[in-house]
Amino acid sequence: MGISIGLVGLGSFGTNFADSFKAHPSVSRIAYCDREPERVKKIAEDPFMKSKFNPKDAYFTLDDICKADLDAIVIMTQPWLHAPQCIQALKSGKHVMSAVPIISIPDSDETIEWCDRLVNTVKETGKQYMLMETSFYHPEMMFLRRKSKEGAFGKFISAECEYSHDYSGAWGCNLLKVAEMRKASKAGMEWSKTVHEKYISKGILGGSMHYPTHSVSGPCSIMNAHAIKVSALGLPATGYNSFGKYTAFVNTTGFFHMSNGATITAREYREITGHGYEINVYGTNGTWRNREWMWTKREYNKPDDFVPEHGRKQMTPEEMRDTLPREVQKGFILAENHFLSANEVENMDFTPKGHYGSHSYLVHEFIDSVEKGRIPEINVWEAARYVAMGAMAHKSALKDGELLDMPDWGDAPVKA
Repeated sequence: MGISIGLVGLGSFGTNFADSFKAHPSVSRIAYCDREPERVKKIAEDPFMKSKFNPKDAYFTLDDICKADLDAIVIMTQPWLHAPQCIQALKSGKHVMSAVPIISIPDSDETIEWCDRLVNTVKETGKQYMLMETSFYHPEMMFLRRKSKEGAFGKFISAECEYSHDYSGAWGCNLLKVAEMRKASKAGMEWSKTVHEKYISKGILGGSMHYPTHSVSGPCSIMNAHAIKVSALGLPATGYNSFGKYTAFVNTTGFFHMSNGATITAREYREITGHGYEINVYGTNGTWRNREWMWTKREYNKPDDFVPEHGRKQMTPEEMRDTLPREVQKGFILAENHFLSANEVENMDFTPKGHYGSHSYLVHEFIDSVEKGRIPEINVWEAARYVAMGAMAHKSALKDGELLDMPDWGDAPVKA
């Protein structure tokens, strides 16, 4: 029969996923929704989409698509809308996948409240929620999770993670222009005129840690641990623009005490020369540092006999990635090569696309979890922990680094 799925939010991020969702072999029907009718029209008229799209499955409000008989909905709207829209979709009986983060607003306490509501809604409805965190499926993250499951790290000592993205866009995507584009949409106009004004009137300023998932999801998932305490410091902007005016800290560094006894130092920087993701993970038996895997085998024949064996290896993305089922690979190859036939892609090599290849894995993980009725990897319990790390780090920075306890919602339940 296959899975029926609706895509909500067809801006630049949403349209990048449309082909992959349509091409997944387990998807039999796809619907589209956006408040801007021309966006729906553009995708609906794409010849590649037509085999799984019926014109009746074009929607222009979240209310309407939530009433449709779909198995799942993917929310790819503006970040301040994610949590309430996901809750509405879950309550309508749909499994939900959401762009990152759970919610991005200036108020840390309200962020925690939304995380709490979302976790409770998943429990109440019995439906699944998955966060679309791209860095979770970067090649090195997949490799390091495999090494962790093998026990290759030994006891974890610490990790360092960083997402640096200068707001000027000198090294890529211009965050100031992204903000302008968001404000130009219907939802963006509402944010500027009503929602954001609420925070401004209360003197509430946001910060770079309110979008923490790119940095913290990797080391947390590798160590299979969550934060229990945080101390953080932040720096205000030097320039007076939309970041400097409404942001308490454009660069924030958080120091987290983890549930496994290790620590994580997380850096979310928005005014910095350069752009990129970094992760270093240190263990007693194995370490990932500077994009190299380094390991040490220790053997103790007697107390005074210590024999270390050292090695290091640079890994290629192909070596590090998990393997997707071949039928799924072929579907994604077709998504990138609309002009080819199914027979022509039979023996073609597959290269995953989008944010270091992560889009292919995100789509498959969500569809496969819905099809098999299992809890996805980036489930609501994990997602809430990631977002809470940023919210509490921001609160700590506002208090000059005061050590704060982390809220927690427990682990994802284990299904028999």
